[in-house]
Amino acid sequence: MTDNMFNLEGKVALVTGGSRGLGREMVLAFARAGADVVITSRKIDACETVAREVEALGRKALPVACHVGKWSDIDALVDAAYETFGKVDILVNNAGMSPVAPSSVETTEELFDKVIGVNFKGPFRLSSLIGERMAQGDGGSIINVSSSGAIFPAPKFGPYAGAKAALNALTGVFAREFGPTVRVNTISAGPFLTDISEAWPEESRQSSRSAIGRPGKPEEIITTALYLASPASSYTTSSLVRVDGGLY
Repeated sequence: MTDNMFNLEGKVALVTGGSRGLGREMVLAFARAGADVVITSRKIDACETVAREVEALGRKALPVACHVGKWSDIDALVDAAYETFGKVDILVNNAGMSPVAPSSVETTEELFDKVIGVNFKGPFRLSSLIGERMAQGDGGSIINVSSSGAIFPAPKFGPYAGAKAALNALTGVFAREFGPTVRVNTISAGPFLTDISEAWPEESRQSSRSAIGRPGKPEEIITTALYLASPASSYTTSSLVRVDGGLY
């Protein structure tokens, strides 16, 4: 029974930011569970590398370069996904960026717009396009990858914290707009030891202000992503699942 609940055979997943970090972990987990995968990020060569990993698992993969802050790129991405597979059953809005400015007053308009574009504007457009098709078809699952920064906002991260808080709100909007056949949920991710963490101070790589006391390993996102993507979460929607080690 458990195997069937997490079985994604016959499904198609689209993961933004899927070429590295948490996105790559989710792409490979979905493929191992039986799904074909659309892998997108800004760098096509990185997407192609992960696509070969998916194909080595016996699944189909479509690598697509896309800047999720640009709606023209998103429209082209959706067209490519549906032309290749005819459907998308699972959408993961994982792409994000969290640059820090010297101060809030020194945050440029360009940086502000870029952060909002990638973290909120893009997921809005992509979920709108794919969620509508899911609702008109056989349904599906949308997973928004948010951040503990929306719950515990830090100084100088105003645009990022605000964008992720808006993404959390968007989960509830689309859960009601595309329900009952489309489930929409949020993973609120805490600090994870992805390649981004290489720029952190060594102390932050070894410990965190959480109940578990350390940052997460990238593979520790997998079970939550599989739960929300699969029939195992058939009665879960409009929910925020914290995967942050118990930050406080």
